[in-house]
Formats: sequence, structure tokens, C-alpha cells
Amino acid sequence: MNAEASPNADFDGFLSKNGLLAPGETAHYAPLTGGVSSDIWRVDLPGRQICIKRALEKLKVADDWHAPISRNATEVGWLNVANEIVPGSAPEVLAHDADAGMFAMAYIDPVEAPVWKSALSEGKADTEFAAQVGKSLAAIHAASMTRPELAQAFATDQPFHAIRLEPYLETTARRHPDLAASLNALVAITASTKMALVHGDVSPKNILMAPTGPVFLDAECAWWGDPAFDLAFCLNHMLLKCLWVPAATADFLACYQAMGLGYFEGLPAAVAGGIEVRTAHLLPGLFLARIDGKSPVEYVTSEADKERVRRVARQLLTNPVSSLATIGNIWAEEMGATS
Repeated sequence: MNAEASPNADFDGFLSKNGLLAPGETAHYAPLTGGVSSDIWRVDLPGRQICIKRALEKLKVADDWHAPISRNATEVGWLNVANEIVPGSAPEVLAHDADAGMFAMAYIDPVEAPVWKSALSEGKADTEFAAQVGKSLAAIHAASMTRPELAQAFATDQPFHAIRLEPYLETTARRHPDLAASLNALVAITASTKMALVHGDVSPKNILMAPTGPVFLDAECAWWGDPAFDLAFCLNHMLLKCLWVPAATADFLACYQAMGLGYFEGLPAAVAGGIEVRTAHLLPGLFLARIDGKSPVEYVTSEADKERVRRVARQLLTNPVSSLATIGNIWAEEMGATS
């Protein structure tokens, strides 16, 4: 079977059952790229386009990395809640089959809403958009804190551990035994902090730059836990992008600052301080994990650049700081971007 022409005969049945494919209509499938944990297809139907996403049991990475397909249902839940809180912050869910681990959602044209990672790869660092990402994320976190019923709906500790804590922090701890105590402590703190609905993969590759603001994709890691994980995960990319497009380092660092400021403006003061401290402690662990964990970023390839990340991460893991601004300044100095 040609996978690009027809991914699975069950897809047509799924679409028909949910009223998305009318009798006599033909669906045409085109694979979409960008993720390692799911197959994603654009579906061309008469006069319209939608997407189907199906979770994979074994992720598409070099290491042996498995995760339950139930995360597909978790993603559907996050997308629905996010749209309730911040309308338009996620694609509309059109249909879902939990047993098959697949769902259909609205297709968003990348011409109208480009992927943020693509813009960053060209050195286009928009601080206003970065601030919007922070504000939207904070709005979702803050509103979810007032909805305790979400704790049970997103009690996904085991999948979150399998998809995030183990491949990032625990794997990195095994590869850096002298830092294992610090990294495993971050795992314990993150796993035990229960206060908000977490997306789990807030990365520029999963954020569309729509005219109305950021649209968040790929929420299959969603979990009731520590909002610091989301903020640290995304801020981490602003630091790493400096190695991808060094000429834009100052602009990426400005985005790092703008995102943090936008985020904390939208949080209740009573929780903001604790979240910043945990974010600042977690960030260097994730920084190192994107070099030496199971999911390294593809654009940091030179050993010299990897050593820069290891040097700064080691410094911050050994001597933690409580301020995100301090981390930004330390990385700016490493990159030679201080004024």
C-alpha cells in the first residue's frame, strides 16, 4: 500500500461514521511532518480540508521510546478545554475515536498561520508574539487552577512520566551521573506539584502564528501538574535557537524575556513567585536534555555548541538560581550577546 496515497482504510470509515465524509465522496490524504509521536494527515474532502491525527505506540526517534496511545484522548481533552478558556487557542476538534487513538480536527492553512519554528529558523523573532504566547499560556493555566474537576480528567501521571520526565530528565541523569541527584530531584518536584492543566509540549514547532494570536498544537502530553513545566519547556527553545541562528541571538533573548513577562502578568500573584523559582530550576535540566536526552534538537550539531549548552546547564544545575532573568543573562554572556 502506498502510505502517502491511503494511510489506512479505517480512516474512511472513521470519517463516514462521524459525518465528515458523505456517501459518494472521496477523501485524499497527504502526510504532514513535524512530530515524532503521531501520524498526522491532511484530508482533502470536496470543498474543505481537515486533519486526522493518530497516536503511535513507538515514537519515531533513534532511542527505544514507547508511550500509550491513550494520550490521543488526553490531547482532545486539552484542545477542548483550551478553546473554552481562550477561544481560538487550539484547533477545533471535529470527531474522536478513543479506541483507535485518532481524532479529526480543523485544518489551519500554514500560509495564514505559519509555524512559529519556521519563522524562528529564519531569525524572525517577534517579541510581541512571544509575549502573546506567554499570556495565552498563563490564561489557560490560571483558569484551570479554578477548575478542580480537571485534576481527575487529566490524571495522566504515568503517560507524562513516559513521554516527558523519563526521556528528558531521567535519561539525561543516566548520561550525566554526577548530575543525577539534581536531575532526579527535578523529576520528583515536577511530578509531585499538582496545580494546573499542563500542555506538556509547548514548543515553537507546536505553535501557529495566527492573525488572532498563538494556536497551540500537539497536546498529547497534557497533564494535571506543574505549570512551570510548560513555561520552562518553551523558554528553553528561545535559548537553544541562539545556536541555530546566532545572528539573531539578541532578538531571541528579547523573546525569552517578553514571553516570561507576558506569562507572569497573567498569573495570580500568590502563585507567580513559586512558579518562577521552579521554572528557573527546571530550565537548565531541560536545556541539557535537548542535547543529551532521548529527543535532542536536530539543529545543534557541532560538538562545540553542545559543550556550550552542557557548560551552562551544569553551572545552573550545580548552583541553581531563582530568576529567569539571571538565566537569560548567563546565556547571553556565553553567547557573547551582552551589551
